[in-house]
Order: sequence, then C-alpha cells, then structure tokens
Amino acid sequence: MNANVFVKRYWDEHPLAVIMGLAIVFRLLASVFAKGWGMFDDHFIVIESAGSWVAGHDYNDWLPGSPGNHGPTGHNFFYPGLNFIFFLFLKWCGITDPQTKMFFVRLVHAAISLVTVYLGYRIAEKLQDKKAARLAGILLAIFWFMPWMSVRNLVEMVCIPCIMAGYWIVIKKGSDPRVFLTWFLSGLFFGLAVNIRPQTVFFPIGIGLVLLFKLKWKELSGLSLGSILIFALIQGGIDLVIWGKPFVELLEYINVCFTERNDYISLPWYNYFLTIFAMLIPPVSFFIFFGYIRTWRKLLLFFIPILLYFAFHSYFPNKQERFILPMIPVFIVIGTMGWNDFLKKSKFWQHHGRLLRSCWVFFWIINTILLVTFTFNYSKKARVEAMHYLSRYPHIRAMAVVDEENSPELMPKFYLDQWPVSYNEFVGDLSADSILATAYRYRDTNPPGFILFSGDKNVQPLVVKARKYFPYLVHETTIEPGFIDRFVHWLNPINKNRRLFIYRNNALFPEQITPTDE
Repeated sequence: MNANVFVKRYWDEHPLAVIMGLAIVFRLLASVFAKGWGMFDDHFIVIESAGSWVAGHDYNDWLPGSPGNHGPTGHNFFYPGLNFIFFLFLKWCGITDPQTKMFFVRLVHAAISLVTVYLGYRIAEKLQDKKAARLAGILLAIFWFMPWMSVRNLVEMVCIPCIMAGYWIVIKKGSDPRVFLTWFLSGLFFGLAVNIRPQTVFFPIGIGLVLLFKLKWKELSGLSLGSILIFALIQGGIDLVIWGKPFVELLEYINVCFTERNDYISLPWYNYFLTIFAMLIPPVSFFIFFGYIRTWRKLLLFFIPILLYFAFHSYFPNKQERFILPMIPVFIVIGTMGWNDFLKKSKFWQHHGRLLRSCWVFFWIINTILLVTFTFNYSKKARVEAMHYLSRYPHIRAMAVVDEENSPELMPKFYLDQWPVSYNEFVGDLSADSILATAYRYRDTNPPGFILFSGDKNVQPLVVKARKYFPYLVHETTIEPGFIDRFVHWLNPINKNRRLFIYRNNALFPEQITPTDE
C-alpha cells in the first residue's frame, strides 16, 4: 500500500485523530515559536497586571490603595486573576524567567483551545454527518489564524471553549429527561464565557429568545439560572472582595464602553463583513457565510446568537478585528454544515466539481502559506527582546524611550522582570525633546540607566540630542523587529514595530553585562 492510499484510508477511517493530531502539532509549534503578543490587551491588560501583582506591585493601578487608583476602572479581574494564580504557581516551582513563564502560558492556552477543535467536530457530527464534521474540524484545527491566536492571552479567544462546551452539553444530551439539569450545566459554561468576555452575553440571550419563542420553559429556566448564578458568583464575588460592593467593575466597564465608544477605532457598520470575508479566505469565506444563512430554520440556537453578536458589534462604533473572534468557531461549524447540506442538493456544483476543487485548492494553498508564516510569528519581537536583554542588569530605576516620530512604543516591563521601573510615564508631551528634558530634571532622583531609540531611519540626531543631557551614553546593542512586524509596519505605520537601539548610561552602568557574565 503506497503512502497516499494509506493516508486517505486513515483520514476516512479516523478523521478525528488526524484533526486533533494536526491541531496539537501546530499549537505546540506556536507555543514554542509564537512569542510576544498580538494586540495591546493580550499583554498590557492581562500579563503586565498579573506579573506585577506577583512582584507586589500594581502596574495598571487597578487596585484600591494603589497611588494612582481613584476607584473602579472597568476592568475584569477574573481572567487576569487566573494568570496571577498561574504565575504564583510557576514562582513556587522556581520558574522565574519571563520567556519561560510565557512559554508555559502559551502551552496552557494551546491545550485549552483543543476543546474548541474537538467539540466543533463532535457538534457537526452529531447535528449532521461525518463529512461536515471533518470539514469543520480541519478548519478549526489549522485555519491559518487559529494556532497563533490560540496561544494569545486574548479574552476573545479564551472564552470560546466555554461557548462550545455550553452548546455541546445540550446537543449531546438530546432528549435527556433531566432537561432542567442539562440546560443548567450548559448555562454555567455560557455564564463562564460571559465572565471572561462580557459581550458573549449575546449567546445565552440569543438561545434564551429561541427557547422563549418555542415556549420551552424548563430549558429556559435552567439556562437562565446557570448563566446568572455563575456570573453573579464570579463577577459579583470578586468585586465584593476587592471593593466591598458587587458588580462595580462591570458597571464602570459598561459606562466606559458607551461614553468612550467613539474614542477608539470607529469604522463603518459593514466592516466586520469585510473582516470575515477576508479572514476566512475567499471564495471559501463566501461558502461558509452562505452556509450560515441557510441554517436559519434548522439551527436557530446557533443562528440567532451569532446574528445578535454580529449585529451588536457592527452597530457599535468601536471596531477591532479581535472583537468578532468569539463567534468565529461556531460560525465556521454551522457554516460548513449549511454549505455541506447545500452541496448535496445543488445541481450547479454537482456539474462543476472541477471548479469546486479548484476553489478549495486555492484556499489550501493560501491557508498553508499563512498558517506556516503565523505559527512561527514572533510578534512585537523588538520590544520583548529589548526588555529581556536589559533584564540582566540589576536595579534599573528608570529608562527613557524616544523615537523619530515622537510616539515611542510602550515597553513590556514583564520581560524586564523589575518592578517598578519608570520610563516616560511622568511626561505628557511624548516628543523626544520633552522626554529627554524631563529625564534630565530627574537625574538626581531617578536617572535613566538606559535610553532606547526607536526608528527605521537614522536615529543619530536623537542620540546627539540625548548626549547633550547624558554625555556618557554608549551603544549597547540593536534589536531588530520580526519579519511580520516589519511587514505590518510597512502596510500601516500606525503599527509601531521599529528597530530599537539600546544605549547604556555609562555613568550608572559602567560595565556591559553579557550572557557569559550572568
């Protein structure tokens, strides 16, 4: 038996094993190689806060009693708190290197994301057939963005396994006589998802509306009680412990969302249509979307929640690509089911099989290129490596970060592993002149041990300017951004992924510390 025949037979007989094997391999690769972070929130909101708490500091000034805190800030403590507990565990195990800690964080997230792949397959298999399950499963396993996104600390990704589990419980049980208990357990998972990402409330709301329309009171009461109970215990309980009142962070979060809804990225209502069609790679993205539309009668429990979630985010002015992520796996699962059902009845595609195969060949070529590229993508490499490089120097009290465009990057102190260290935080004007002049004023109380110059062009004019204030600056090293970082910056310069030139203040650190000196 040749290899092709063996692979095809094994795929036909054991599709779930192949799907899970591919999902594990690519997520393991992403755990090892996809270092850094993707967006602001999956590092500075989650990792910086949790890492600082372990060190007895409060990076974001979220906690009562912190010098910069004036009350609830509208941030959810649940998921950062879980990371805090995990970092405490790693510290107890003697694991202190930031890069090593983040490897284990990525590994845990990769393992959790396998739940999405497995349950996506099982849901499609249970509701339709193995053919639909194979397609849904393989897409969830190796869609180009899935392994890379799965190891990120994004609440939009972390909540997805809870959504899938909530659906699977009721689908698996089917006509179980313990209707209330089944839906109560399902509600617990949906409520857990809401605790991680509040906007996922549209899933239990959407399902509840369908149950209400069908007058299924036991199912509705079970779902409602489970969702509300777990949400109240976690969200209300955490706020009660920290602030003495339940739900104060949630109320502040809602207030901030609506009062500042136009202060971030405001895009037109149709933006998420473009996002989905591009992200899922045309023409397959059109197949999935068409399949989703076709499920509106048969799969209302899926169709309505996705519709509500999508409609809300399309209406809301603040639009970022990651906001739409919680609905994507469920959308893929029922979209492939709807498309698979359509193919069985479509005379056009039955007579144009070659065209259909060409569409999928094109999809898999593009997807494979993107999959390999992003699975190995070290995002925000320059900033991470710069801070990790400087972590070898003890007792850094302050540093300055300046760049050629007067908009210096926010540097991740987590990788410096020193708390607190100030940089640019006391400066309102982020121009190089203002940053350097302010740093000079603090030279007696908080002098910068290092100055980092950011830019793709000639930063020597900035260095000359800095030496007027700090004449003992010497070039330490240059940190290059990763390939994808450079490409994204080239596409849109708003993504500040530039070279970092590290200069040491020889007056404070007269000797360079190399890895062999540590």
